[in-house]
Amino acid sequence: MADRLRDATLARLPGSVARPGYDRGTVQPGIVHLGVGAFHRAHQAAYTDAVLAAGDGRWGIIAASLRSPDTRNALAPQDGLYALNIRGEADQLAVIGSIGRVLAASDEPAALLDALCAPTVAIVSLTVTEKAYCRDPASGTLDEAHPDILHDLAHPHAPRSALGWLAAAIARRRAEGLPPFTVLCCDNLSANGRTLHRLLARFAQLRSPGLGAFVEDEVACPDAMVDRIVPATTDEDRTRVAAALGLRDAWPVIAEPFTQWVVADRFPAGRPAWEDAGATLVADVAPFEAMKLRMLNASHSALAYLGLLAGVETVAEAMRDPGLAGFAARVMDDAVPTLAVPPGTDLAGYKRALLARFRNPALRHRTAQIAADGSQKLPQRVLATMRDRLALGLPVDAQALVVAGWMRYISGVDEHGKRIEVRDPAAPSLAAAAQAAGPVPDRLAPALLDMHPIFGALGRDSRVRTGVTAALARLYALGAQRAVLA
Repeated sequence: MADRLRDATLARLPGSVARPGYDRGTVQPGIVHLGVGAFHRAHQAAYTDAVLAAGDGRWGIIAASLRSPDTRNALAPQDGLYALNIRGEADQLAVIGSIGRVLAASDEPAALLDALCAPTVAIVSLTVTEKAYCRDPASGTLDEAHPDILHDLAHPHAPRSALGWLAAAIARRRAEGLPPFTVLCCDNLSANGRTLHRLLARFAQLRSPGLGAFVEDEVACPDAMVDRIVPATTDEDRTRVAAALGLRDAWPVIAEPFTQWVVADRFPAGRPAWEDAGATLVADVAPFEAMKLRMLNASHSALAYLGLLAGVETVAEAMRDPGLAGFAARVMDDAVPTLAVPPGTDLAGYKRALLARFRNPALRHRTAQIAADGSQKLPQRVLATMRDRLALGLPVDAQALVVAGWMRYISGVDEHGKRIEVRDPAAPSLAAAAQAAGPVPDRLAPALLDMHPIFGALGRDSRVRTGVTAALARLYALGAQRAVLA
């Protein structure tokens, strides 16, 4: 078995593989990242690696998993190193060195709190997925009955949630006279920084009115928009990367060539020069965010649900079907009238680039991966466009079909009778509603549209109920690949 990738084996890498061109031993931690998954390692960690390579050693990353220790167990023996494999017309390999330490909150809680309270730490960033913010998707407010929130309020020094960890660290830093860090959300939440600030301030207020006021007044949470397709790493990927490295990497990450990061420039405690690594620092992220959520993410969800129902495993495979590819383009077109387009943006070019990215055969981006957590994703990806199109007097047939695809996915069986693993934080209640209604569009569509935390008032709109019921009937009668053409 090949030796393991780590600091001591870096010199053995082939010359074609990029590696840290700086002394990792001199880098100090300036960032703690919560949620050290594949996306962070293919995106923010790569931007930060470029900043370190340019000579600013103040911005090393301490990364932490809040749930599973798997990433810690894979990367800690590698000194935090891992390979980033860019897959396009040609493969590129680079070893990323910006993560100096990897923790698991489940069995290293004291170490994580110490890291969050280190005097050199100026930024805490997060990629924990939409569901981890304990937010009521209908109202946008904190779900104060969420089990993790109740736990963290009862056990403030042993938190489970991201909000609990942030509040515990802010409270301790305040008590020790340390300035607050900036909190940078890198998840696909609408107005993610402002949303996180609202949730965090409310949680802190429930802990202590004084702490809540401090978060409200003193803690900055800039908005950010992130974009890069990062499929889940497979064993085949591990084998291929190991052969190219000549070393074993327990958890490389795979990504497309395209990458984008738009960040509101509000960092009172300082920040890396990410703009020198390709990020865009702006005053207002909202137009970029809406364009990405409603064009890229919405069409991705459309391909995921309809493709999964048709038995299609990957996005690239779905794009080989003319009907599904055309429907993805239609979802993008439908979003355009609802957007405040950033100045100088070529929307037609953006659409062409998205479709080309989806067709990339080197990326095996699984439809099942994108389909997960739909109850948290649909409101900003699809329902927001639906709401705005209705307000403009425009039809919502395409959005209704995406929602119908999600409803069929919730039933847990594809068109060929094969079981689907439904991964969603609301899966038990969704499954109960779907089972009670059965595969009958006139019963299933209203039963799920009545779920106020997901659909809110939109679910009671007669135009939505009629459109989704009709779309669901087409899916059952025709199947996904023909329903998109009807």
